[in-house]
Amino acid sequence: MGKEQKDEKPADTPLPSSAPPDRRPIVVSGPSGVGKGTLYGLLFERHPDTFCLSVSHTTRDPRPGEEHAVHYHFVKMEDFEDLIAKDGFVEHAKYGRNRYGTSKMTIEEQTKKGKVVLLDIEMEGVKQIKNSGIDARYIFVSPPSIETLEQRLRGRGTETEQSIQERLAQAQKELDFSKTPGVHDIIIVNDDLEASYKKFEEFVYSPPQ
Repeated sequence: MGKEQKDEKPADTPLPSSAPPDRRPIVVSGPSGVGKGTLYGLLFERHPDTFCLSVSHTTRDPRPGEEHAVHYHFVKMEDFEDLIAKDGFVEHAKYGRNRYGTSKMTIEEQTKKGKVVLLDIEMEGVKQIKNSGIDARYIFVSPPSIETLEQRLRGRGTETEQSIQERLAQAQKELDFSKTPGVHDIIIVNDDLEASYKKFEEFVYSPPQ
């Protein structure tokens, strides 16, 4: 009898698949390998047709399997720089010879379609969005420790030693930056996936402050 009652208790029932009361864009940041994509992937899965991931612009060539306007908006360097000149980006950065950025139009178009836009942005991008005047909400996803993050990166089996060291050095900068008062609305330590997801979802569905 007791067991049947326990099974019927909707303790972990996800929130209804509907738009959150606060419809501002959600900026998610955190070190590479921390599990950001896994968390918002669960959000998209459990609340279909509610959210969308902002598709960034880039000047690099598509990789095998990548589609234009799905994985990135692949544009020529002159077109990208023209958008910069027209103040068309909320954030942009240059890595090596290529540029990456999030356009204001992309966010506006998806918002008009009724979607809540989620942006997966690195530290410098967060700083730019903060200075852009766009009203957004900010989530930082942190590893339990830098050692745990290193284990996760090594566990991928796809990173060179140099790449791992570079990612760890960058991760430390991002963790230090995350401690700046007022930068993020919430910091979620991604230790236990379901517990972390619950905090993530509760924040996303919290009413406007």
